[in-house]
Amino acid sequence: MSGLVYRINMKTETPNERGIPKSPVVTAIIRHSGIEGDYNRYRSEKCNADSDKAIMFIPSDTLDQLSLEGWPVVAGDLGENITVKGIPYEAFAINQKYAIGDDALIQIAKPCHPCSGLKVLPYVGQEKLKSFMQTLLNRRGWYARVLKEGRITVQDRFVLAD
Repeated sequence: MSGLVYRINMKTETPNERGIPKSPVVTAIIRHSGIEGDYNRYRSEKCNADSDKAIMFIPSDTLDQLSLEGWPVVAGDLGENITVKGIPYEAFAINQKYAIGDDALIQIAKPCHPCSGLKVLPYVGQEKLKSFMQTLLNRRGWYARVLKEGRITVQDRFVLAD
């Protein structure tokens, strides 16, 4: 099973802001702690930099489905570091390993659950937060640990390595 890195997303540390939405970059370095230069307040402060949450990724198909349901989500909005094209959400499972590009290797650790921080998105706010969180149940994306650091680039292959 293989797909492509559709988009790489990151956000530098910004005082009093969360790690969303993230902005696109063409290339990035994946470290054991996550995407180099990316900051996520939740992961850093609440999760004590849990290595099982180093990288978050989501299939682009999920974002497309959310858009069809009336949520104008774009890549990076949900806090994902990597938006993957060509592999459906249901194909991913805990403990699967994926090679990204020529160097990086990640292993799925756990699903990412919706959180109240999503209220910062302009189309959500406090008024629609509960509805949006329910919509995202079991499809917000996946957290992964980094087994091998490396450089990744948009259009790199994202390949099951098991």
